[in-house]
Amino acid sequence: MNHYVTSAVIKELRERQHITQAELAEQLCVSPKTISKWETGRGLPDISLLEALAKSLHISVPELLSGECITNANRASNLLRASIYVCPICGNVIHAVGKTMVSCCGITLPPLEAEAPDAAHDVTVETIEYEYVVHANHPMTKEHAITFMAYVTGDRFELVKLYPEGSAESHFLSRGHGRLLWYCNHHGLFERRV
Repeated sequence: MNHYVTSAVIKELRERQHITQAELAEQLCVSPKTISKWETGRGLPDISLLEALAKSLHISVPELLSGECITNANRASNLLRASIYVCPICGNVIHAVGKTMVSCCGITLPPLEAEAPDAAHDVTVETIEYEYVVHANHPMTKEHAITFMAYVTGDRFELVKLYPEGSAESHFLSRGHGRLLWYCNHHGLFERRV
């Protein structure tokens, strides 16, 4: 990740907005030559212009500073392709339908990548009438716990928050095929198809 806005990002975002260098320069009260310098890497925007530049390019300042153009490729909003972000400081859980830039407690969060569970993080899934009963045989202490479980289908996302010293068990209405997800605050996100 870059620590300051890059020339390629400025050019790509300007072109996405279908505006010329002269039009962007007018919006920012700078010369078109200045925009050209930014886009060719011969200069950088002053920090006092970042907010106005981000507004003109229709993105947030953190996205502009990240040096990445973030585009949601999940236009159909299929929840099975959604992303989950967890703040390691406060434990905040953020669910996003598509690729996005998420920050919490002053840090940018990467999307979690679910893994197949190992023996220490596997769950049992029992079907009782119309419910999946999911249970993890996992420590539930303040330092080490499963902090949430979720059941995701193409059109539904159901999350159950779990608490230390409680049970590592959740109940979900079965709604056909989907994914079960659970998160260990030490070892990350795990998944199983159901």
